[in-house]
Amino acid sequence: MRFVLLGAGVFGLSLLGAHGQAGVPSDLPLPVLVAVTAAAGLAAWWTRRSWWPLAVVAAVAYAWPAMWPPLLVASYYAGRTLTRSRDIAAYLGGCLVVCGISTAVSEWQERPTTGLGNALMMALVVIGLPFAVGLLVRARRELQRRSEHEQIMRAEQARAQERARIAREMHDVVAHRVSLIVLHAGALEVRATDEETARTAAMIGGIGREALTNLRDVLGVLRSSKTDDQPLPTLADLDRLLDQSRALGIAVTRHDEGDVRLVEQAVERTAYRVVQEALTNVHKHAGDSRTDVRIRYGPDELEVEVHNQAPTAPRQELPGAGWGLVGLRERVELLGGTLRTSAEEGGGFLVRAKIPAAVGRWTA
Repeated sequence: MRFVLLGAGVFGLSLLGAHGQAGVPSDLPLPVLVAVTAAAGLAAWWTRRSWWPLAVVAAVAYAWPAMWPPLLVASYYAGRTLTRSRDIAAYLGGCLVVCGISTAVSEWQERPTTGLGNALMMALVVIGLPFAVGLLVRARRELQRRSEHEQIMRAEQARAQERARIAREMHDVVAHRVSLIVLHAGALEVRATDEETARTAAMIGGIGREALTNLRDVLGVLRSSKTDDQPLPTLADLDRLLDQSRALGIAVTRHDEGDVRLVEQAVERTAYRVVQEALTNVHKHAGDSRTDVRIRYGPDELEVEVHNQAPTAPRQELPGAGWGLVGLRERVELLGGTLRTSAEEGGGFLVRAKIPAAVGRWTA
């Protein structure tokens, strides 16, 4: 909705300013002027996906009928989006060229606003100020996301420390006591005077040794360093996950929409988990139903959508704990996102997650 309002605002201000300002050539047809301003408004609305069309329209509109609203909005999005120095230099250099062309056209048409001082003032107001505001907004968002990322890392470190503490307690207390039980059972088996006592002691010893084996497996999981040694799955591993579902007979189709780019690894991991949990539910409840996985890259967020149709044949549902989506929602909300699930009347199911996503990649 905000992009619709942005497009309408750019269209209205451009039309009002260009049609009413002094110096606009009188032979400029009004339909042409409306077409240019409409293109500017449409390009402003399209900034929800990409701001480059607005930059192109703004360059043409500012150089010819001196429309400033499109260039102002484009400069703001340039400051909020561009990160590399050469991209920033290229944009500002292009703006200087556009300003030069606009000044030359104004002098040729003998507009009353012609002059170097006026051109510099307009460049500062229309380009410099919104570009600086965009830089400030981007810096604040990056700082906020970095802070959230650090909080997630601290939480993961705290969980790892707690797992290590639990492993030590289980080893020092539980494993020690079970070992004593096994030793006493073995001693009782040797000293037993009747066969039934010896058989019972042997059974206790066997159960104890089995418990120690299971306990070692649990301690190995708690102390496992695989989380540190092996990279956690991200969107780069999504195709492999989808291939696993296809091997089970589910027709899964992936759709990537928007400007595909690198985002924070925490965001990519969460997006991967959303798809993984949604496909798990498809395996449990929907069988061979057709499933579409969509990854949408917006200007400020990453949207993940998993939609499965109704199963073509009745299927016995597999049991589950029922906590998968609950934990997934908590994980998405931890990154400032939202998770929505909805069942359809025809039997389909939709899982949609929207996660704030900045350009770039944090090391995690």
